[in-house]
Amino acid sequence: MRKAEIKFNERTAGWLTEDENGYHFQYDDKYLKSQKPESISLTLLLQEKSHDSKTLFPFFDGLIPEGWLLDIAERNWKLNPRDRMSLLMACCKDCIGAVSIHPIITEQE
Repeated sequence: MRKAEIKFNERTAGWLTEDENGYHFQYDDKYLKSQKPESISLTLLLQEKSHDSKTLFPFFDGLIPEGWLLDIAERNWKLNPRDRMSLLMACCKDCIGAVSIHPIITEQE
């Protein structure tokens, strides 16, 4: 299982995980209970229940660079272009906009 912390305006908004069943995005309890929490995307509405998908959510997939920048990332970090979670975690720590992706390193990796 791979996991990433999702930050919205520098605050932990939730957690994105990938396992054998697909992808799961779960809003952080503290974030949901904070004053005026905002959804990170129109397609990932605020809720306590996990958002689940067999493929990477289009919102997160859209954060991954394209074209020559993606080519550079694939070459320099030796990433498989079909491994969207690895690309997301490697390339999206400092995105344009309010959302950033921060990989969680587990003992299994």
